[in-house]
Amino acid sequence: MSTEDRIARPDHSNADWLRAVVDTAVDGVILIDARGGVLMFNPACEKLFGYPAEEIIGQNVKVLMPSSYRDAHDGYLHNYHASGERKIIGIGREVMGQRKDGSTFLMHLSVGETKQATGESIFVGIVHDLTERERVERELRESAARLRAVVDTAVDGVILIDSDGTILKFNPACEKLFKYEADEVLGENVKILMPEPYRSGHDGYIRNFITTGEKKVIGVGREVLGRRKDGTTFPMDLSVGEAKQEGSSIFVGMIHDLTDRKRTEAQLMQAQKMEAVGQLSGGIAHDFNNLLTVIVGNAEYLAEQLLSRGDLKRLADDICSAGERGAELTQRLLAFSRKQLLRPVETECNKLLESMHKLLRRTLREDIEISTLSDPELRHAFADPVQLEAAILNLALNAQDAMASGGRLTISAANASLDAGDHNAHPDVGPGEYVVIAVTDTGCGMPKRVLEHAFEPFFTTKEVGKGSGLGLSMVYGFAKQSNGHVTLYSEPGLGTTVRIYLPAVLAKAQSVPLAVEKEAVQSGSEIVLVVEDDPFVRSYAVMSLESLGYKVMSAVDGKEALRRLAATPHVDLLFTDVVMPGGVNGWELAGLARKERPELHVLLTSGYALETLAANGHVRQGAPILEKPYRKAELARLVREALTARGPV
Repeated sequence: MSTEDRIARPDHSNADWLRAVVDTAVDGVILIDARGGVLMFNPACEKLFGYPAEEIIGQNVKVLMPSSYRDAHDGYLHNYHASGERKIIGIGREVMGQRKDGSTFLMHLSVGETKQATGESIFVGIVHDLTERERVERELRESAARLRAVVDTAVDGVILIDSDGTILKFNPACEKLFKYEADEVLGENVKILMPEPYRSGHDGYIRNFITTGEKKVIGVGREVLGRRKDGTTFPMDLSVGEAKQEGSSIFVGMIHDLTDRKRTEAQLMQAQKMEAVGQLSGGIAHDFNNLLTVIVGNAEYLAEQLLSRGDLKRLADDICSAGERGAELTQRLLAFSRKQLLRPVETECNKLLESMHKLLRRTLREDIEISTLSDPELRHAFADPVQLEAAILNLALNAQDAMASGGRLTISAANASLDAGDHNAHPDVGPGEYVVIAVTDTGCGMPKRVLEHAFEPFFTTKEVGKGSGLGLSMVYGFAKQSNGHVTLYSEPGLGTTVRIYLPAVLAKAQSVPLAVEKEAVQSGSEIVLVVEDDPFVRSYAVMSLESLGYKVMSAVDGKEALRRLAATPHVDLLFTDVVMPGGVNGWELAGLARKERPELHVLLTSGYALETLAANGHVRQGAPILEKPYRKAELARLVREALTARGPV
């Protein structure tokens, strides 16, 4: 006996058996005749459509369809009977059903045909409700949309990669951090965003994790370096998580830019170091002055008593001279430590510079050309005029040493107004009104390693015996003690500019309305290309211009700027630094760009005075230039002036 013979077979001729199957089916079962009349409507159909069977049997099946399906249904039946085309027969069509209350739902419909003894067709419909599947799919779509919205609006970068390291997702914050468009990196290996040594080790980390499960790549808060499109690097905090997708691993990277934090930490460490050195220097100077009082006082007494002994008197005089030189050093230490005695008064800086011109001419070598520039609208500064003169004189002497073969010294004064929004450009200067004294030379300049220590006491690059290393320290301490600040801008071969910020004395009330509206910051919507090699200055310029409504692109040097210009159909303004690496300075870049685009407007910027740049052949006298450091309102005004200007650069 075969296996099939041993299996009990149902009696298919038994209608009760068939009725039991239909009535207990989870899915709906409908029988209709060739004209669409409902012959059978099982309990599952009653539940799906909300009709009792006795109410629907005998009616045309179109009552169970939305109106958009009803006209087509007759056509299907007619075409089937006329041509035999089995368009309505088959498994797995998704259509809409309509309940008794008029609501609709998505259902999966399979239709089969059977023949009666008369030869007439009977159609069997199997209906599966897709409402739950549709709800789940809708929730998944909504959840995915919410997740995309969170990822796309996140302040931190979010990257998704597969187990091969291929980038699957690159959110807008990542675009901003790495300077790549998403389309440029999707499908690329994530190593493109890493400098060495991270790049070489990356595949090993993933491979080791997949083969051993060692979670070296997984975790929160690892500090690594990221690599931008232009090749520059930045510190970032990287957290990596793992998710499973169809049996494979997907890695999610959360990236937080640490650039600002690192810069703040460096500034804090430098401030703490300067404060600690200042405290130590001030204490030493104070105690040393007590000793010098005894030494100088007794030496003077001995000199008076030894008038008849010329040889001994000369020794006493030498002691006095040495003591006085020591007193000068301690005075500078006190200035740096902000413990010198200041007598700040309302000081007219224009007159002070005018009076110092003769002093400087007598003090400096003849091969040093001296120029003092004043501003008729200059406010008065609240400062000690004697110490201010000493600070300017110190800067002038330093400038002379930097110009061994002669050069030009320019001293200027100007008003400056800083607000809280200018903190990125002036992190060490509080909001307020200032008078800025700038001392610029055309000397040898300073490399970065020297700039980092220039204000520290006893730091000097001069030969032994040629300087105490306290000149800039004194200037720094004087400015700080005066509730101001000092900035230093220098590059090898181009000279140095030192700016002293001093609190301005606000004008006394006059017969004008007290409430004077602040001049509106001018905005625009033009396209601006910012060219700046310093990443922090570049970021500040881009951020400021975007906040003013401009569409902004950026480049790190002249060569990249020319490539950006060639690839961009329209640019309204080229805003470029003058002194840049890469072989093309800002003035040359402007000339090359204007050859291809004569209509292009240009605005230059530099930390050097225009006179210095012109003297070194980096720019033409009278060219439009925005001097660093600049505030947002100055940037807005000069950008508008440049955009509305006519004629060549």
